Amino acid sequence: MNLDSALQTFIAESRELLEAMEQALLAVEQAGDKSDMINSIFRAAHTIKGSAGLFSLDHVVAFTHVVESVLDRVRDGEIAIEGQLVALMLECCDHIGLQVTGLESGLTAGSESLTARGEPLIVQLSQYLEGQPAPAASAAEDDTASSAAGSCGAWQITVQFGRDVLRNGMDPLSFLHYLRTLGTITGIRTLADALPAAAGMDPESCYIGLDIAFASTAGLAEIEGVFEFVRGDCELSIVPVPDAAPPPEPAAALPAALARSGAAEQPKARPQERQSIRVDAERLDRLINLVGELIIASASANLAARRSQVAELQESTSVVSALVEEMRDSALQLRMVKIGATFNRFQRVVHDVARETGKDIRLEVSGEDAELDKTVVEKIADPLTHLVRNAIDHGIEPAEVRAARGKPATGTVRLNAYHDSGSIVIEVSDDGGGLKRDRILAKAVERGLVEAGRELADRDIFNLIFEPGFSTADQVTNLSGRGVGMDVVKRNIVALRGSVDIASEEGVGTSVTVRMPLTLAIINGFLSGVGKSTFVVPLDMVEECVEFNAEPGLDYANLRGTVLPFVSLRELFGIGGAPAARQNIVVIRYGARKAGLVVDTLLGEFQTVIKPLGKIFSAVKCISGSSILGSGDVALILDIPALFNYIENKSARQLAA
Repeated sequence: MNLDSALQTFIAESRELLEAMEQALLAVEQAGDKSDMINSIFRAAHTIKGSAGLFSLDHVVAFTHVVESVLDRVRDGEIAIEGQLVALMLECCDHIGLQVTGLESGLTAGSESLTARGEPLIVQLSQYLEGQPAPAASAAEDDTASSAAGSCGAWQITVQFGRDVLRNGMDPLSFLHYLRTLGTITGIRTLADALPAAAGMDPESCYIGLDIAFASTAGLAEIEGVFEFVRGDCELSIVPVPDAAPPPEPAAALPAALARSGAAEQPKARPQERQSIRVDAERLDRLINLVGELIIASASANLAARRSQVAELQESTSVVSALVEEMRDSALQLRMVKIGATFNRFQRVVHDVARETGKDIRLEVSGEDAELDKTVVEKIADPLTHLVRNAIDHGIEPAEVRAARGKPATGTVRLNAYHDSGSIVIEVSDDGGGLKRDRILAKAVERGLVEAGRELADRDIFNLIFEPGFSTADQVTNLSGRGVGMDVVKRNIVALRGSVDIASEEGVGTSVTVRMPLTLAIINGFLSGVGKSTFVVPLDMVEECVEFNAEPGLDYANLRGTVLPFVSLRELFGIGGAPAARQNIVVIRYGARKAGLVVDTLLGEFQTVIKPLGKIFSAVKCISGSSILGSGDVALILDIPALFNYIENKSARQLAA
């Protein structure tokens, strides 16, 4: 039987449980009533152990059993959950995570390195179990405990598996392996009442049932949990055997009537169907790509219909276009995830780095419900991690320094996210010492990045820290100070068509603002023409379009009494030919900044399928991608952050001159 599919489900669900366990561990110390969180932590470990038992993953079962034993004493109030135990449990989460990850590489029996890594953790966990019976390290050890069965509770378990158990990736034998981790199987009989004649047997169907005499101190709910994965596909009866009852007979001599025990009990109701399903990411990406091609084909059909001047054809293609647009929105929603899951991971980062640096730091999170493309989430995680670690190491001062400045001893790092103009804005801020403006400028002059005596705005000075190798740290630590990282942060963000800015006040704190597109696949765009070239601006960034009426030689216009800097796309990209008699300005907004793009013609809205530029065009400035029009022509997607930087740098050069 092929268990690959079921094993992948176990791996995915285990990672989710470990993430939930980690979040609860990080929050439990500050919680008023800790009981719910402790129970949540225990349930996560117990579920992983149980699921691992179904696949005979004895090395996972053995380790999680010890973890579970310690957590059981925490639940009973025998052990207080405090900083040292929390740190140990977090290390145990990491180890279980490595065990689960190892399964993908075929390390089902555990590797020597993993076993060696887990031994010190077992030693530390055992210190919390002193005076308690040694935890069972594997299912095999339970067999030696049969002599102690008389002191345990006795249960009679009858299970008749459904026909589809094997097709669903479940092995009836695996439930026995897991059951033995909870106690001792003192007798067992196979129920073959449903077994058809040999000629009528289906090799993929399950016909057997099991009648099990079981000795254990486990409760009813815990024993029922063994069969959780097949509760909707079996008939299950679990009946306690009174203490006065004679000990169970050997398996071969179990009475036939035993198979009928609890027969009057109604089978468990099938649980409600899940409201969500797991979809392989590659399949989802394939769907988005096909939707993108459908959009291009639909645009081509619309163009052909307009040229044909056939009213019925135009009406039909219009309906198809509306359906394609709705399909596009639905497909993109499949890839949209809340950023809160990413934010929650940083609780662990803050916890670990704070312990390493000896600082008392808390993380405040807001805007967790803001959604963005899963691909963006995955690629932004590493840059955000570096920013958070940098805020702790460089930003937050030691407790004695904070006290001297009249600040609380506990430093604060904040993560916030919100939507703005078709982008998601992520802010990483701290209430630390802030950036030292003069020191950064002096370092930049020393390295030749800035001319001596040149006046720069604070924003420009602070952004110098993104230069490769730039650092003002007094000493190198394990976390920072080598000048490696901030330039990589900016490079990774810019590669995603995003931007990063810094605002800081010495002695008050620093805020890093990252602005990213919501999706990297399909956007609503606004088409503009310059000569024979076509350009796309993300529609959410377009404020309005006005007629171009600036005086010759000026690079700014009067927009209802306000100064609007602009750039001519014809001049920027060196497009030949004479400009149109009546040019237009497309007013765009990026954050709090506004600028104008001078174009020849306005072509209207367009569903834009983003196609990446090849390596040969990677050095082209102010262009972030391309798209295919219905006519088959290529339109270039403008890089709005790069355009704003170009406009601002051009203005700065003119002022300096």
